[in-house]
Amino acid sequence: MYYVVTGAAGFIGANLVKALNERGIDNILAVDNLKKADKFKNLVDCEIADYLDKHEFLELLQQGHFDGVLEAVFHEGACSDTMETDGHYMMQNNYRYSCALLDHCLDQEVQFLYASSASVYGAGRVFREAREHEGPLNVYGYSKFLFDQMVRRRLAQEEPSSQVVGFRYFNVYGPREQHKGRMASVAFHHFNQYRESRKVKLFEGCDGYGNGEQSRDFVYVEDVVKVNLFFLDHPGKSGIFNLGTGRAQPFNDIAHATVNACRALEGEPPLTLAEMVAQGIVEYIAFPEALKGKYQSFTQADITALREAGYTEAFADVAEGVAKYVKYLAG
Repeated sequence: MYYVVTGAAGFIGANLVKALNERGIDNILAVDNLKKADKFKNLVDCEIADYLDKHEFLELLQQGHFDGVLEAVFHEGACSDTMETDGHYMMQNNYRYSCALLDHCLDQEVQFLYASSASVYGAGRVFREAREHEGPLNVYGYSKFLFDQMVRRRLAQEEPSSQVVGFRYFNVYGPREQHKGRMASVAFHHFNQYRESRKVKLFEGCDGYGNGEQSRDFVYVEDVVKVNLFFLDHPGKSGIFNLGTGRAQPFNDIAHATVNACRALEGEPPLTLAEMVAQGIVEYIAFPEALKGKYQSFTQADITALREAGYTEAFADVAEGVAKYVKYLAG
């Protein structure tokens, strides 16, 4: 029996492959689109049974090639660029592809664990897994929202024959995201900015927030993997769950934590945020026109449903997670 990880060479997908390896599981079908070839580096230290291009995998799946041989599917593959404007591509890649996998897994009684996104909440202020709080601001968010709606309908129509669980990822950061370019986390960009210029950049205030005070629920990728594996181990639990820490922290916290983690590696004492601003280490830049009206200035996962499902482990805060990440990036 095989485990499938789509988006396997991507950020969360590669971390899942590595975590499965650490459990002694290497009968993994890694599915991805390596048009951006540098992603292969994420799998160099991983063990897999085979690699399949996304289109090849979907064709073989629909031909029945994988009937009866799959244990679970971790569906992480998607276009995650919130600035993508090609709606046809986004819906085909994120929505239709997901629907095909859902149909197969329900038909074959295969556990199906998939990536949704906190982007479904748009500019809302309540981040609870309920339709009245959802209103995506871009076509990426809409593609995730629409698939969640499909899952809800399927779960409401009948008792699922196998597990279907979606994770609304909030702002995930950590190892194996270097290929994402401008879509990589703020922590990744701050580390590289500081190493290159001894300063980091944040947006000026917007939407009533002060400079760098826009706040998100930042979740370390290790915690994301732990939640995925918890549900893998509890196949009777289905539904859509927020996957964040349950606390919002300002982008200033990311800058502060990243700079001090870099300074610690260099044997330098920590600074306060005010000292960093005064010394020009933290610099605020104009808020981009292209993001106005499409930007979440605040997110904070309501993780009540996740806790009620039985997940009890603590989540790393920004200071803890960024310190780990900087050590990884520094090699």
